Amino acid sequence: MSSAKFETSKGYANVSDSDESETEEIDPDKLPALEIQPGEHKLQYSYCLWYHKGSMTKFKSPNDYSKSLHCIGRCASVEQFWSLYCHLVRPSTLKPYRELHLFKSGIKPMWEDPSNVKGGKWVIRLRKTKIDRAWENACMAMLGEQFLVGPEICGIVLSTRFPEDLLCVWNRTSTDQSSINRIRDTLRRVLNLPPNIAVDYKPHCDCLKYLKAVPAPAASAMTSS
Repeated sequence: MSSAKFETSKGYANVSDSDESETEEIDPDKLPALEIQPGEHKLQYSYCLWYHKGSMTKFKSPNDYSKSLHCIGRCASVEQFWSLYCHLVRPSTLKPYRELHLFKSGIKPMWEDPSNVKGGKWVIRLRKTKIDRAWENACMAMLGEQFLVGPEICGIVLSTRFPEDLLCVWNRTSTDQSSINRIRDTLRRVLNLPPNIAVDYKPHCDCLKYLKAVPAPAASAMTSS
């Protein structure tokens, strides 16, 4: 996990933290379904891991942001996830304005995606000394269906900032208060959050309204954080 870049096997891209221009682009929608080998523990859903870097002032449109997302691996079993995860650098070693997105296959980590547009996200701000374990535990809770909200979970986002990092859990329906509360309570439990750590919910529609109200350079924030 001390590698200087993200590495994946079986033809997946290598994404360098210093230069993403050399990344081999992969369209996960055009890839064949993942095969589950005998003895592997199949997940209820398959997932795609995305990587993105760039400040919030870099992107002027959803299309620009979409092009900045790089699929660096997929998984459909517990064993495939750990094979992918063990090739990643620790989140706490990433520079600011880097993002990791673990999303269900078929859902792109953008507010405008049809599966996300009516949803929202829980946002937790954590010190960098806490982010590695929190990211791992949140991913495992999602893969293991610990949130108990059926298909409501879309994915998990880790955003490196300064001086704190952000951990977000996205769901499909911002009006489903029961599922939203259950996601929050599960997050607090699996991350063992103390009472003084705030957990804030933000509907994606509010973010989209804000973008439409600000000038184009500032509306660059087509980021998923």
